[in-house]
Amino acid sequence: MTSSAAAVMTKPAFRKVNWLPREIEVERRADGVVVMKSRFPLMDHDPHLPMALAKWAKQRPDDIWLAQRKGEARQWHKVSYAEAKRIVDSLTQALLDLRLPEGRPLTVLSGNSIEFALMMMAAMQARIPTAPVSPAYSLMSHDHVKLKYLFDLVKPSVVMVQNGAPFTKALHALDLTGVSVIHVDGTADGIPSLSFADMAATKVTADVEASIAKITPDTVAKFLFTSGSTGMPKAVINTQRMMCANAAMMMQVRPRDPNGPPPVQLDWMPWNHTMGGNAAFNPLLIEGGTLYIDDGRPVPGQIEETLRNLREISPTYYANVPAGYAALASAMEKDDALCRSFFKDMQLMAYGGARLPDDLYERMQALAVRATGHRLVFYTGWGSTETSPTSTGTYWDTERVGLIGLPFPGVELKMLPVGDKYELRLRGVNVMPGYHGQPDLTEKAFDEEGFYKIGDAGVFVDPNDPVKGIIFAGRVAEDFKLMTGTFVHVSTVRTDAIAAASPVIQDALVAGQDRAYIGLLAWPNLNACRVMIGDPGATFEDVVRHPAVLAALKAGLEKQNREVEGASSMRIARAMLMVEPPSIDGNELTDKGYINQRAGLERRAALVERLYAEHPDPDVMVLQ
Repeated sequence: MTSSAAAVMTKPAFRKVNWLPREIEVERRADGVVVMKSRFPLMDHDPHLPMALAKWAKQRPDDIWLAQRKGEARQWHKVSYAEAKRIVDSLTQALLDLRLPEGRPLTVLSGNSIEFALMMMAAMQARIPTAPVSPAYSLMSHDHVKLKYLFDLVKPSVVMVQNGAPFTKALHALDLTGVSVIHVDGTADGIPSLSFADMAATKVTADVEASIAKITPDTVAKFLFTSGSTGMPKAVINTQRMMCANAAMMMQVRPRDPNGPPPVQLDWMPWNHTMGGNAAFNPLLIEGGTLYIDDGRPVPGQIEETLRNLREISPTYYANVPAGYAALASAMEKDDALCRSFFKDMQLMAYGGARLPDDLYERMQALAVRATGHRLVFYTGWGSTETSPTSTGTYWDTERVGLIGLPFPGVELKMLPVGDKYELRLRGVNVMPGYHGQPDLTEKAFDEEGFYKIGDAGVFVDPNDPVKGIIFAGRVAEDFKLMTGTFVHVSTVRTDAIAAASPVIQDALVAGQDRAYIGLLAWPNLNACRVMIGDPGATFEDVVRHPAVLAALKAGLEKQNREVEGASSMRIARAMLMVEPPSIDGNELTDKGYINQRAGLERRAALVERLYAEHPDPDVMVLQ
């Protein structure tokens, strides 16, 4: 037995998770196309989400559904299922009393809150779509171009804000003729608005039950906006069937003990995004769990709120982006009490948004073993706003990160060969009927067999054994060829470079289309660089010129270059650190924090030219 094999055998066991067996049907066509689907049919599910709220309000009325810190003392404010149902019914009556035009949605401009959740459920009961908009379009934008575009696209009849004051400028930028504005904590200056509290006190009539009875699986529940990574955001139609079916898929691949305690989650992911608003919110409601709304974020200055919450709340399931896990790992390595609280009831951890670095995976597992004596499976799924969202998942005990898993029951995955990888397409009950108000884009989104063209690429872990899963291989449209004809997989190069130069790089643009080699334009991780150089007040201009930062960047990228053994498709020949952060108005940064590769390179064309100059400037790093 080799030493590496012995090391694997001595690892502590994973905490047991009940997984659906990987029974996958694989069709291989003569043209190289592969179609995969689970042999298990999708289980039965509720026709709409309000049914779940009514169920738990009746069966477990005193159980807590939602909790959020409120007030100056930042104490937990909790809402039971019964209380939530009473408030939602009153809000539903208030919405019905407004006699709103059919099909025109309720738009929420602010972030996650108890009131947001209650109003969203009321809108569903009133058969009014909810169209939550990223707060960034109101609070970070200077010209509100995207906000006005989306407002015109869906033409809302109601706009809700938690506190009107921060949204005053955004609201004044909109044409609110015939639009009702709702506020929770305060009004916007000069904007007439309705009080959430007054609406929540509305006397309920038989109209509410009559409206609920008219909800069908095809009723439009939400318009969720795409990230805008390839242009202006699109409004994805989300029906009740899509959302309930997708929740059922996620629950079917990981069946819970019906006699066990209800799930508990602490979650910060925004509800204007399909991961937070659908993948996190919907299954928890259907299972009758408790959702603690986390006002923290995985960034310096805000992660402290998350850590405070995790010292008090022990989730049964936890999801975060890699940056969030990195901050959490660093904190738990210094705080045994936090570590014990986090892992106390944990059954499964999940990651998304980017590949989880191997070293971070090992750190989290070491912490799990320290706290509990066993390891925990890291789970991930894959999909998009158009697929409500997850269509595949890693529903087995796997130590490999970077997988997107296998298709859920009810989903067909079509794989078209493109070079040395596959373009991925999806068909299933969780896939959208189309984009609101844009039939031309809807038609272009589907192929001749009705598969949604998601635009992502993947490869098999083992082409001879598809059940081992699929590895994410980036966006098809982002990839390019060098002058030599060599394909460059942008997602792989980008994530590997960020990991190799950790913690210097926050994010990066990968250049090289029709060039002789790959170049990297990178944004520094300001807080990490400040720690590295011992100057908490250092500016971007300071860190991009500091010898220690440049040395760490150069060492990391050159080490990565040696590991790829000169492969031109992976080797970075030049790099430059940028001072100006990515711009949301310039379409470089989506509302979800993703980098728009194409827009970034176009906007920074002058920097690209400097990167490839025959005689580069001193701030262009030439790598070995």
